Amino acid sequence: MNKDIKNFENKKITENYKKNLEYFKKIFSKDAVFRTREIHVKNGLNFDCAALFIDSMVNAEKFNISIIRPLLTTKVEPISKNIATVVRKQILFNDEVTETNDVLKMIQGINLGDTVLLFSNCSTALIVNTKGWRTRGISEPSDERVQQGPREGFDEALVLNAAMLRRKLSTPDLCFERLIIGRKTVTNVFVCYLESVADLKLVKFIKQEISKIDIDGILDSNYINELINKNKFSLFKTAGSTERPDIVAARLLEGKVAIMVDGTPVVLTVPYVFAENFQSDDDYYLNYIYAFFGRALRYLCYNISVMVPALYMAVTLFHPNLLPASFLISVSASRGGIPFPSFAECLILILIFEILKETGIRMQQNVGHALSIVGGLVVGQAAVDAKLVSAPLLIVVALSGIAGLMVPRLKLAVVYSKIFLVILSSFLGIFGFFVGFTILHIHLYSLNSFGVDYVYTVTKFTKNSLKDTIIRAPWWLMIKRPFVFTKNLIRQKRKFYD
Repeated sequence: MNKDIKNFENKKITENYKKNLEYFKKIFSKDAVFRTREIHVKNGLNFDCAALFIDSMVNAEKFNISIIRPLLTTKVEPISKNIATVVRKQILFNDEVTETNDVLKMIQGINLGDTVLLFSNCSTALIVNTKGWRTRGISEPSDERVQQGPREGFDEALVLNAAMLRRKLSTPDLCFERLIIGRKTVTNVFVCYLESVADLKLVKFIKQEISKIDIDGILDSNYINELINKNKFSLFKTAGSTERPDIVAARLLEGKVAIMVDGTPVVLTVPYVFAENFQSDDDYYLNYIYAFFGRALRYLCYNISVMVPALYMAVTLFHPNLLPASFLISVSASRGGIPFPSFAECLILILIFEILKETGIRMQQNVGHALSIVGGLVVGQAAVDAKLVSAPLLIVVALSGIAGLMVPRLKLAVVYSKIFLVILSSFLGIFGFFVGFTILHIHLYSLNSFGVDYVYTVTKFTKNSLKDTIIRAPWWLMIKRPFVFTKNLIRQKRKFYD
């Protein structure tokens, strides 16, 4: 029996109770946790019923109280000849009951933790909400901590994530449109937006792109990101990702669209532009004066991380006359006895720093801290004393690596851009640096995120767009939303608009 989910499309159950029951038992014949509970109901109705469910995915108490007890104890005067209709309307206590004859919907319901009720002499069944699987619980995302503000993060359960977002945006204007992706995983995906704020053409386009996906499984939102992303070979993110419901709510209020995937706490937000890489949650929960300083520091650290090693290589190798004499003498003295050329030494140090950073992330937290101390201090000092690396270059690479940690959303782009510029600067000097710098900027300007220029704050510069890019203006000045994301421009009403 081919059990691919698409083979059950357009299949219906019949009035033959035994045949229907055997059919479902055959479908789940190799599922050790599939359960059937057969009941004979006599209370004036006299029919057979079978409850089909997955053990450990249903709430046992809810199953017993809202399904089994009413079926065995409730006496009613039937209002219909259809047993499923009578049970749905007159007997069950459950809050969500769907009547259907579609086999595919029943299989999907069982796999999601619902209970399917089959009845004798009835060509329709009931899908009853009895979900009760365990979840991780609400906690603050470890990679997105804030000094002050909300401390909750998304869970792996899609319905709970939707509820958390609904708490932030308690308006019927908030829309959740469901899509099902994955032939084997049958993963639920929600496309979320504010109907009066979002561009509905963008919403339609995103739904169409997701619907085109034909893959056996979707286990994380990044699957969708890679499959619908038009900039497939770019180092820069063109779709945002977050585990915080407050950030998703803020993006929806700007007119963006969120993509939520069952089984992962990571939610995508699109469109996504370059300036968002430098925005932090704290920017909006702390005073705007502090936010301005922090954001400016991030822009500075990004430039330091990408450009400083390349500039150091270009100047020391090709243009030493640009350096003060005392500094040049110090650099030359530190190079004495070093077995590697400067170019190879720089690349080795960058690679070692990335290894230490990745190892610190993958290791247990307490071991990771110890590794950082040993790798950063002991090994670094020993390498300098042993004349394996020069101290000035070690300082430059370490400064560049630490500065890069200030912009975690550009982690991949920073590393590759840094290496690219170092290679060009090591062979062509300042000319190579500016060639690489130009190539990177041409690439940035060529990108777009779902029809929006990636650097729209430069290409479509306005006074309004400046208020939430390099600076974070106070809330009383941010009267309008970013115009490229929304059809409803006014964020707050004041007597005079700027």
